[in-house]
Amino acid sequence: MQGMNHDNMPGMNTPFMPAEMAMHEKMMRAKGANANETWARKMIEHHRGAIAMSQIVLREAPDAKTRQMAQKSIAEQNKSIGELQAMLRSMSKRPQ
Repeated sequence: MQGMNHDNMPGMNTPFMPAEMAMHEKMMRAKGANANETWARKMIEHHRGAIAMSQIVLREAPDAKTRQMAQKSIAEQNKSIGELQAMLRSMSKRPQ
C-alpha cells in the first residue's frame, strides 16, 4: 500500500506481490448500487487477480503440473468473469 514499506516483511518481495496488491486495490474500489452489483464487481477483480498470478506461474514455474493447474485456473477464471459480466448486463449494469 502507498506509504508503507513492505521490503522487510516475509513474502513481500515475490513476483506475486504486485499482482496481489493490484487485485486488492481494485477489489476495494469495486462498488455498485447494491450488494448484488458490488459483489459481482469485486469478484470480477478477484478472478482477474487469480489470472494475473497464474500468468506469473506460467512465466516462472518449471513444474509441469503446476503450470497445467495455472492454465486450467486461467480458463476457469475467464469463464467466471464472463458469467459475472452477463449477470451485470442482466441487471442493466455496464460490464467492467
